[in-house]
Amino acid sequence: MMRREATGEAAPRTPQAGAGPVPAPLVASAVLGGAALLVWPAVFNGYPLVFSDTGGFLHQTLGPLMLWDKPWIYGPLLHAFHWRVTLWAPLAAQALLVSHLLWLAQRALRGTAAPAAHLGLCAALAAASTAPFTVALLMPDLFAPAILLALFLLGPAREAMTGPEAWYLGTVATLGIAAHLAHLPLALALACMAFLLGLPRGRALRDGARTAAPLLAAIVLLLATNWAGHGRPALSPHGATFMLARLQADGPAAAVIRARCPEAGWYLCAFADRLPMDANDFLWASDSPVNRDAEGRARFLGGALIAPEAQAIVAATIAEHPLAVATAVLRNALRQLVTAGIGDTLGDDHLRTALRPRIAEGFPARERAAYDAARQPRGVLREAMMPLAPLHGAALLLSLPLLAAGGLRAWRAGDAVALTFLAMVLAGALANAVATGGLSGVFPRYQARIAWLLPAAAILLLMPRRRS
Repeated sequence: MMRREATGEAAPRTPQAGAGPVPAPLVASAVLGGAALLVWPAVFNGYPLVFSDTGGFLHQTLGPLMLWDKPWIYGPLLHAFHWRVTLWAPLAAQALLVSHLLWLAQRALRGTAAPAAHLGLCAALAAASTAPFTVALLMPDLFAPAILLALFLLGPAREAMTGPEAWYLGTVATLGIAAHLAHLPLALALACMAFLLGLPRGRALRDGARTAAPLLAAIVLLLATNWAGHGRPALSPHGATFMLARLQADGPAAAVIRARCPEAGWYLCAFADRLPMDANDFLWASDSPVNRDAEGRARFLGGALIAPEAQAIVAATIAEHPLAVATAVLRNALRQLVTAGIGDTLGDDHLRTALRPRIAEGFPARERAAYDAARQPRGVLREAMMPLAPLHGAALLLSLPLLAAGGLRAWRAGDAVALTFLAMVLAGALANAVATGGLSGVFPRYQARIAWLLPAAAILLLMPRRRS
């Protein structure tokens, strides 16, 4: 492999159709085998892992219903594979997507990909990381790591991809960014990182544009779907409600409400003495101010009803208490950065009311029977899986010195693509913590969905290099 002495940049990888010298049947077998390894929690459970919000995403097409609190993206994607037959098909699609992205990342970083190395990588991730619990979960969480891998391959590693692969990666990144609002700041951070790291190599505009294109496309997609479903071309027609929930829980918004009420005339003035309260309870508890008024009457779609007022309160809070808001966001982001685990995705919380009716109304009886027989809805999956949590934590800690070793190796080799990959993985982990914990709430699954890329990156960076 030639080295560009003038810039310290490793010579670009040559695009290789499929997997270069690896025969197509072997590529397919390796990707399929990797996917099979990454879904073992679902196999053990007897059904794909689900969350209470999975029911809402199913309802987006089974209803059909344009939910106030979720982009109309992941639900249609689920339907594109399940077709009211089985949820195992969307799970298979998720596993194949992640396995294929890891295959392409290996090819971009090593110059070619090897089936044995790919299966070894997937086996290691399946055994000691949270990756299989993200892959096996039917939630848009899967797209956080997929976006990072796709944007790296689209931008800094574009020369290792063929034209059709670039279109495929762009589609994956666009849909993934649009599937969850937290993915917008994540994608923005990754695009900025690609731009900044491209400056020394004269690739800033090229890499920045390639990584920003899916973000712009996702914004257009969100504007269009919200215009069609809610009558407003907005990224999140009712997103201010979530920000208000966070800011009142942290204190600044509650202080603004107490200071301005009752003169402000806000609906929440009647509840000033109850704030602050837990953000999750504020949003979803049946007796919260959002969902039950001062006279005790239930408020249907209370989160949507309060959104205009929430927008005004959030704006006032940021204007009057900018330092307190910034401090709270930073504190929550740092907590989220070190809070990654599988516990809150394995229970049966609210599944009986939020998910099972959707399966019963939209799928054959055999699918409902398979779901009922699984460990998760019977409440025994979490206890069976939690002994793995210390192993996941140990793998994350071990990955840090291994990442440093991989980065040092890439720096000595003048491998700018590998160094950019390392920087994007680290930036992605930080950006995800800010976008989720900082702006929403601190939950283990939020960081677990992307934290497994740290050991994955360490393994990829330390693999023996092969050049075409």
